[in-house]
Amino acid sequence: MRIALVNPVARRTEGYHTIGTAIPHLGLQVLARRVPPGHQVEIIEEIFGQARTAELLTAGRYDLVGVTAYSSGATRAYELAALCRARKLPCILGGSHASAVPQEAARYFDSVAVGECDEVWPQIIADAAAGRLQPMYRGQWSELRDGLGAADQSVQPINGRYDVGCIQTTRGCPVGCDFCSVTRFNGPRFRHRPIDEVVQEWNTTTRKFLFVVDDNFFGVGRADADWAKALLRALITRGKRRLWFSQTTVNMGGDREALRLAYRAGCRGMLVGFETFNPVNLKQYHKGLNAKLLDDYRVLVDGFHAAGVAVFGAFIVGGDDDTEDTVSDTVLAAVRLGVDIMQLTNLTPLPGTKMYDRYMAEGRIFATNYPVDWERYTFVETVYDPRRVSARRLDETICELRQAAATHRWVWKRTLRSLLATRSLSTALFVHGMNKGWVRLARAQAPRDVERFGLPAPGVRSEKILRSFALNPGPAVATS
Repeated sequence: MRIALVNPVARRTEGYHTIGTAIPHLGLQVLARRVPPGHQVEIIEEIFGQARTAELLTAGRYDLVGVTAYSSGATRAYELAALCRARKLPCILGGSHASAVPQEAARYFDSVAVGECDEVWPQIIADAAAGRLQPMYRGQWSELRDGLGAADQSVQPINGRYDVGCIQTTRGCPVGCDFCSVTRFNGPRFRHRPIDEVVQEWNTTTRKFLFVVDDNFFGVGRADADWAKALLRALITRGKRRLWFSQTTVNMGGDREALRLAYRAGCRGMLVGFETFNPVNLKQYHKGLNAKLLDDYRVLVDGFHAAGVAVFGAFIVGGDDDTEDTVSDTVLAAVRLGVDIMQLTNLTPLPGTKMYDRYMAEGRIFATNYPVDWERYTFVETVYDPRRVSARRLDETICELRQAAATHRWVWKRTLRSLLATRSLSTALFVHGMNKGWVRLARAQAPRDVERFGLPAPGVRSEKILRSFALNPGPAVATS
């Protein structure tokens, strides 16, 4: 059989994903590796645009179409399913959205795959080849051994090229944040791949820069930290030299050994989910670890810097205790904290999360014209009613942030500060590239912002944001 694996994206964010770095949808490459011999597989990746998708799917070149979609891409996924079904081309949907709302997905697709489907994917292909594709398949949280979780990184999209590589070493998360679907989708415990298998895949990819996509590289307990350090030692001694970044929790900043090993293994940045500086919101989000360490944030950020690792701080706005001042206050606090790169997104109650269930029960979500409104769940729009500020006003303040980021000359100042803090040129260059990407993202979003809000008039809040971008409070002193 000839198989197409498709990643659809929302029209509102078409091209948005490639302005900084074209990062693979790792799930497609994982499924590509699981395709049994005798079948052909191609990836159609809509982060490179939607122009060719319909042409490719209707050219008679495929016998099965497999789609994986986040909630924001579900509307587009259902359109592609209609295109396939009109031509009697079997199509199946998997991924986090299908797993959260399988009955909805079943109205549009011939088949739905719920949960992690690494193990069941070969059976799906066999059933499709025999003309007996089942309406529903259910995966399970398998132990990631004997190749499970590995990706075929040689399979590149036929409509574009990724410019970094992705690899996953661990799935699952025990934290269970209120707004996150990872625990429901990937399970409440960390499942580690065998270190030898990780190193083998690490050495086979041709990409010089990697994104280790683990939701929490370091973990939250001693056993997880010990495993991470063992992996880092293996990469140092047996892995090819590559630079990379990953995602972790703030507690890693207190483990000097782990951070030094990470730097020696090529890590130049860690995305840290600070989420908010507000303890009320941290409690709402079920971020107990962050709440416990809130007063130690500066020391922990200094710990990352001392080892040469940049801090990519992730923040969300829209919690029950947030106001229209939260965006500017958060940016100012993050820069003063020493965060090198910042990601600030709208709180988005995704289906399959505890937050979505609660907000729906409270009648707070207004973007419910499904499936059309799934395109609004992009993390750049408020789709529910916050407690202390209107949805529109909150979005306006984030618009002000993007306009400040797009117009103010702050990137080189941040690069220099990161160089002084980490004493690592390669880390500073990573910071510089990521922040330049953020400027490009802000400029790309600007036409949509103007369409929604017009140009916000300068005011106290705008000036505060501009000052925060220019702020250069001086780095923490590196000790290594």
